[in-house]
Amino acid sequence: MREVKVPRQVVIVDRTVTRKRRDARARKTNPHKAGRMLLRIERAIRAIPRGKVSTYGAVAKAAGFPGAARQVAKVLRRSFGLPWQRVLGAGGEIKLRGDSAIEQRLRLEAEGVRFRGRRVDMKAHEFKFRPQPSDLGPQIGPRTSDLQRQSVTGRTFLNRRT
Repeated sequence: MREVKVPRQVVIVDRTVTRKRRDARARKTNPHKAGRMLLRIERAIRAIPRGKVSTYGAVAKAAGFPGAARQVAKVLRRSFGLPWQRVLGAGGEIKLRGDSAIEQRLRLEAEGVRFRGRRVDMKAHEFKFRPQPSDLGPQIGPRTSDLQRQSVTGRTFLNRRT
């Protein structure tokens, strides 16, 4: 018997090659982190006002999870009472199919959202999320005001943020 190296871990048992795979359910995830993610995504979705729309990716980024657009879709599928019609695909495209897509378009039109063909006019109706404090860079000590900070020596200097 000899072992053959392949990208996955190989175990030889009675001349049978079996591959060990990580089971998706076996991964250890902290339920508190998953719950926080769900709540932050829900909060970002609820922040979208009537007559405005956003994309799955923008909602994920506003919630603090850039690249987690699929989790936004998962939250929308599993939660109740969210304004699901205000979340669209990239470029303002309705990603749902069938009757759900028709219902989403009718709900958006009732809120005053204009369409350009099959897509929402994103220039007129896209909701821009306000940047989170973590997006602005590192904070320097306790804040005295928006313009004034104290240095280590006790002198004050102006720090204008643009």
